[in-house]
Amino acid sequence: MHTLHQTLGVPPAINASGKMTALGGSVLSDGVIAAMGDAARQHVVMDDLIIAVGREIARATGTEDGCPTTGAASGVAIAVAAVIAGTDLTRIEALPDPGDAPCEVILPRGHSVHFGAPVRQLVALGGGRPVEVGAANKVTAAHLSGAIGPRTAALLYVQSHHAVQKGMVTLAETVEVGRRHGIPVIVDAAAEGDLRHWPATGADLVIYSGGKAVGGPTSGMICGSAALMTACRAQYGGIARPMKVGKETLFGLVQALREYGTDAPVDHRERMEKLADRLAALPGITTRVVADEAGRAIHRTELTVDPEQAGRDASRLAAELAAHGIHLRDHHALTGRLFIDPRPLRPDEEERLVGQLTALLEGEGR
Repeated sequence: MHTLHQTLGVPPAINASGKMTALGGSVLSDGVIAAMGDAARQHVVMDDLIIAVGREIARATGTEDGCPTTGAASGVAIAVAAVIAGTDLTRIEALPDPGDAPCEVILPRGHSVHFGAPVRQLVALGGGRPVEVGAANKVTAAHLSGAIGPRTAALLYVQSHHAVQKGMVTLAETVEVGRRHGIPVIVDAAAEGDLRHWPATGADLVIYSGGKAVGGPTSGMICGSAALMTACRAQYGGIARPMKVGKETLFGLVQALREYGTDAPVDHRERMEKLADRLAALPGITTRVVADEAGRAIHRTELTVDPEQAGRDASRLAAELAAHGIHLRDHHALTGRLFIDPRPLRPDEEERLVGQLTALLEGEGR
């Protein structure tokens, strides 16, 4: 019997990189898969389902209401569209042309990131004009306040490992500036796991991925006040139409939200320390265990590659592993560092990773 992986010629990947869109997000639980199967067997009134799923998002995030999306990226575009056009159908149907509505979306320059696409582009899709303030490594509350004018629609704060972590204005400061000027604050917290924390900061709209920390299918969600979520849903009659979410995804997202947080948190630090000890014996590899740079409760094994001793640099080593179906976290490969993320990595896959690294550095690849 041939699986679709085989007939398509796309074998399963070993993911030591994290909950990454490029590797399919999350491996789904049996409960989520069953919920998606249930949805596939029945019809449903989609408008009613989207509202019901919004209630589930609100329950999980501690907010008044929610709006499901195809992902956090579409959530940014929809949130921006909502603060610009509201529920005005004429404005909704005119987007991404905002007309005479305020449309400037102010964000710290260190938050103008590329996560597979530029966040500026998602702002523009929603009718916004991104306005970057400060420098890449220094943004203050004064930078935000100084950029606010009659055309300002929102402040955008990107909570992400992609963003610059040093020298940036805090979210608390951003919310304070927004409150003082009567400007809504949008938070892109795509991969964050504490679903109640970010709305509790006072942010007006918070965006999450449903397919990363939550463990659902490729999806997303926005949460906030009832009025703003009504405006977000209204965008499905405009720019969000090509971003519509299928019933199977919605059922899967709900099941993932209901399961989320029911298991005790897993601290992988000890596991990563043992792995670091094993890999430190390989030629050209120095290891240590490091905490997540964006402050999440994640510990990873860091590999620093000495090109002379290893016979290749970090980028080439990552590429060679990828050619064998093993994907490390390579965001810092140009600085000689690779990372192993334990969350999606099964014990048997960890053994295959160790075996392949050993083969490359001690055997066939030398």
